[in-house]
Amino acid sequence: MANPNLIILYVANAPVSRAFYADLLKREPLEETINFAMFALDSGLLLGVWAHDKVEPAITSIGSGSELVFSVDTDSEVEATHRDWAARGLPIVQAPVHMDFGYTFVALDPDGHRLRMFAATPAPGTAQ
Repeated sequence: MANPNLIILYVANAPVSRAFYADLLKREPLEETINFAMFALDSGLLLGVWAHDKVEPAITSIGSGSELVFSVDTDSEVEATHRDWAARGLPIVQAPVHMDFGYTFVALDPDGHRLRMFAATPAPGTAQ
């Protein structure tokens, strides 16, 4: 059976999104054209950004219908990333908060895609 290994975000301006994610992820795309860029992530997952007006069949919306989630090990890493992303000017739509699954915050990319950073809540009896 085939396993999913690529997530594509539809974007208004592929070069702008390419530059945004190259800076955010601290890496250059594996492949790119004027309308598309694909990044290889350390987890093995591939992330693509594709100009929404070039997608076939045509799409009906872009933006916040899903989340790209980044996990880290500690609450302090969540805090540090929050400070970094806020300093870069990313809109923060959820300030750092403890939720049932862990410590988290949410920012937006240039197209309104939600970027969630979180540190999982430690299992009972373990220290973070």
